[in-house]
Amino acid sequence: MEIQDKILRQDMEELAGNPKFVKAFQNSTFFITGATGMLGSQIIWALACMNRLQNANLKIVAMVRNRKKAETMFGSLLDEGDVTVYCGDITEPIAYPGRVDYIVHGASATSSRYFVSHPTQTITTALDGTRHMLEFAKQNPLKAMVYLSSLEVYGTPDVNQEYVTEQDYGYLDPLNARSSYSEGKRMAECMCAAYASEYQIPVKAARLSQTFGAGVDYQDGRVFAEFARCAVEKRDIVLHTKGNTVRSYCYTKDAIAALFYILLDGKPGEAYNVTNMDTAVSIKEMAEMVCGLYPENGIQVTFDIPEDVAAFGYNPEMIIRLDASKLEALGWQATVGLEEMFRRMICSGFLQ
Repeated sequence: MEIQDKILRQDMEELAGNPKFVKAFQNSTFFITGATGMLGSQIIWALACMNRLQNANLKIVAMVRNRKKAETMFGSLLDEGDVTVYCGDITEPIAYPGRVDYIVHGASATSSRYFVSHPTQTITTALDGTRHMLEFAKQNPLKAMVYLSSLEVYGTPDVNQEYVTEQDYGYLDPLNARSSYSEGKRMAECMCAAYASEYQIPVKAARLSQTFGAGVDYQDGRVFAEFARCAVEKRDIVLHTKGNTVRSYCYTKDAIAALFYILLDGKPGEAYNVTNMDTAVSIKEMAEMVCGLYPENGIQVTFDIPEDVAAFGYNPEMIIRLDASKLEALGWQATVGLEEMFRRMICSGFLQ
């Protein structure tokens, strides 16, 4: 097994070398949904590295809809026996026959434009998919499960709130089609809490801030990827809003470490914010920062604000700084700041 991207390989090997994870996960079976997504795929590579470097004897089941995509992404891992592909649709019951110790449920709609154009499918993927995974969990003597939720469950927080903890919730308009993602995540979390209470399923929720780093696909449609593409292609960064929204971010390796901490030490039925608290900036400030990282490219921030901003699927303007103190109390710490997140992303897959 060889990860060609040296920055991504460094990240995966660092995760694989963590003695806490190696000791706890030894001889276990992981079931990963959303396995070909950014976090799902990197979790699989990190666990596979643990096998190679630490003889962890892990079995990894990657649930995917597209077998060919999985074979292209994980070819060497399939050949070497680290990964087994389970092909299925998350909106249908799970029929995997083997025993499972840990579940990471990350399958979800991810595109803002998709939330607006396909709100029904966004909701049903969240609810049906999570219910089927929880029913599958009931059939296994599971050690732990983590549901990949989002900062979007908080809606629009109070503007006077400096940091948002796991107990703080803002306004969400349930009659706005864009809320399909946020409301779906909220209800899926509630379902996890219900199964934890009624059936003692050891499931926890990870409320992820926007997460990126080494290994992000060059064509990724999210704002951080567009900023990075502009830097690489020496194009001005064009904002379609005033860029006043403030949020915090997390590096991919740090986010995966957080998921492992939550699996091992999080309390069933509870949620944990996953973010680097030092990264909170506005969209406009982040765009300016990316321009400043490569002054030799001569790019700048410009504005092209359409009449119908909602058609882009953007959330309402807000300030949301997540408080990660609850996660940090488990022993986790963020290690990569915002500038370094962009540098590592751009110098990895973006320049291959």
